[in-house]
Amino acid sequence: MASIMTGCGWLFDLYPIRHGMQMWFLREDGEPVALWERYAPSFYVRGPAAMVSRALRTLRIPTTASRTERIDLWTGRTVPVFEVRVEDPLRYAGVVARLGRWEDGALELFTCGIPVAQRYCYDRHVFPLAWCAWEATDTGELRALHVLDDPWAVDYPLPPLRVLELKVEGELINPRHGHRGRLEVSWEGTTRLLDSEDPQGLLESLEGVLRQADPDLILSHWGDAWLLPSLRQLECRCQVRLPWNRDPQAAIPGRRAHSYLSYGRIVRREASQFLAGRWHLDAQNTFLLAETGLEGLLELARLCRMPVQQLARTSTGTAISSLQLLQAHQDGILIPWHKHQAEQFKTAAELLVADKGGLVFVPEPGLYGDVAELDFASLYPAIMAKFNISPETLDCPCCPDHRVPELDRHTCQRRRGLVPRVLEPILAKRARLKRLKRTASDPQACQTYDRRQTALKWILVTSFGYLGYKNFVFGRIEAHEAVTAYSRELLLRAKELAEAAGFRLIHAIVDSIWVHKPRLTEREVVDLADTISRAIGISLAVEGIYRWLIFPPSRTHPRLGVPNRFVGVFRDGTLKVRGLECRRHDTAPFIAQAQQAVLLVLAQAGTPNELARHLPEALDVLKASALQLWEGRVPLHDLAITKQVSQAPDAYRRPCDTAITAHSLLARGVRLAPGESVQFVITEARDSDPASRVRPLAWGEPAEGYDRAKYVELLLRSAETVLGPLGYDYARLEELIRPARKLGLGADTGGP
Repeated sequence: MASIMTGCGWLFDLYPIRHGMQMWFLREDGEPVALWERYAPSFYVRGPAAMVSRALRTLRIPTTASRTERIDLWTGRTVPVFEVRVEDPLRYAGVVARLGRWEDGALELFTCGIPVAQRYCYDRHVFPLAWCAWEATDTGELRALHVLDDPWAVDYPLPPLRVLELKVEGELINPRHGHRGRLEVSWEGTTRLLDSEDPQGLLESLEGVLRQADPDLILSHWGDAWLLPSLRQLECRCQVRLPWNRDPQAAIPGRRAHSYLSYGRIVRREASQFLAGRWHLDAQNTFLLAETGLEGLLELARLCRMPVQQLARTSTGTAISSLQLLQAHQDGILIPWHKHQAEQFKTAAELLVADKGGLVFVPEPGLYGDVAELDFASLYPAIMAKFNISPETLDCPCCPDHRVPELDRHTCQRRRGLVPRVLEPILAKRARLKRLKRTASDPQACQTYDRRQTALKWILVTSFGYLGYKNFVFGRIEAHEAVTAYSRELLLRAKELAEAAGFRLIHAIVDSIWVHKPRLTEREVVDLADTISRAIGISLAVEGIYRWLIFPPSRTHPRLGVPNRFVGVFRDGTLKVRGLECRRHDTAPFIAQAQQAVLLVLAQAGTPNELARHLPEALDVLKASALQLWEGRVPLHDLAITKQVSQAPDAYRRPCDTAITAHSLLARGVRLAPGESVQFVITEARDSDPASRVRPLAWGEPAEGYDRAKYVELLLRSAETVLGPLGYDYARLEELIRPARKLGLGADTGGP
């Protein structure tokens, strides 16, 4: 009889193997422990018993089927189905695919599209990074697993991780585009450069590092798209096998690269390189890690029951959908494999009303003082929770009197919806984390709380989009429209209450309002927020009171402002910037830093009138930046402009900078995919030869340098955004920096 061993640790990694699930735990001292458990994932089938039996026999894969009942989401009634268990988890997806095609879709399949590791977490009530106690045989077979943790906890310990970083030395430039250098490996304060000119020596050195460091996390830069695939090609060529995986028998399939359309924008998802028993995270291929840090990523992994490597490479929409699928599974609801709900027909008049979206009051451009900003906390998710908006609760047969504003629709008051039940605990947890952040005295704890609440903010933001997402099984556009209808009504009500209290509305956009009142006090603003919160039933928080606030004019319509494009300084000295060049991803770093430097000077002003006193210093900062550009002293990587390729290189019809860069790379054998980012430097913007106008950053320093006049123009355009409302338009700024040009170019006295 096998002896039983016990232990405790964090559930670090899990993935399917032939007869179950392989799991890796990290003990308190960081020691990894490998255990496995027998597990047969299941799904549900609706169809005649004889047909189900015949279909399963033809598979010739060990499965079992039993009768059971589950709940239909739309009716709330139980329906008879067959639960089919697949003995080999590695063949689960194949079984589902073959049954789905059986006799041209004669069988209906449910709860079958959830990845096996994720489904295991649902079934076993466990989650990544959970602190667990286990009992296992001496051969590593898990006999009992006890979760001693709570995914809804706000304070929880995490394992000490050994981290190894991999990148090509030098600036962070995509090596797939031609940038080359030695391999830089860093761990525990040590950095080594491995010579790529000697492939055999490089692999042997890297093997030694991997064995010595035994990292839990390999953090790479462009590891998915280029670095790991290139190293694995070298392994094959040199017949060397690196110990990437702690589990030498594992072969976790990655994901292929693909491009897709999201909210009118082409997005590129690079191929994924997963490891077994340790994590590989590519810093250039993960939105969550970039936006929320490791703390935010791990918060969502725990909450959404998704393995860390997979979650890092998915969208926040996938994270919130996992929580909805989990709730449905726990409630015994059948999850359709494919969506069957089509959008209901609307007349043109109905569509005009239903499809308005969120309400926006466009600001008048200019300089303001005594302005307060108030924000609804997660307005759209709060509306879904408050008014019970969910696909199955809209237009129920039992509550026709609970009307949606403007729309000929109503929501149910008897049956609590799936979506509100998912959102309520997330909203509550985020509110707790924000309170802890405000009261934390330790800077590290404050940062941790902030990153965790930011991660929750992102899944709350996408919960609204997924409510109407055409491909999500629980998506319904009519529910999406009901949320925006309520939001318009609530924002109008907030405006009326503010005006009744003597405030003037300056700007409003969906879930935020900016109000003005001469010599307003903090007490007045807090009272206004409390009044609106009580009247509406959704919390309205005071973001702050501005010392001064600038709404720049639109470049195409100068008499109008641009929604959510402003800069201001709160009374506590905090600078807030939205929509300006220094916040845009396609602004050259030097231009962004110069604009930020100008703003930091202006931030010293305590009132709108004091701005004039700080203008000379701000203009000096601008002139110094212009002089650096004219003298050619700005490093190339600080001038790189990052753009996304919206289509295949040969599909472009005009020579815009992005198209020129894509064609230049294609000429050297690098084909960019739609949605992929590319960096380039402007070399001669007005050259008659398009190929000479820009140069890929990965190609290094061009002999001709950069186009100084063009970059000065970009600098002045960014300065005009801020200084224009203060009396310094582009022409005046251009005249101001003429001396800098003379210093930089000597005898040339022409304008830029």
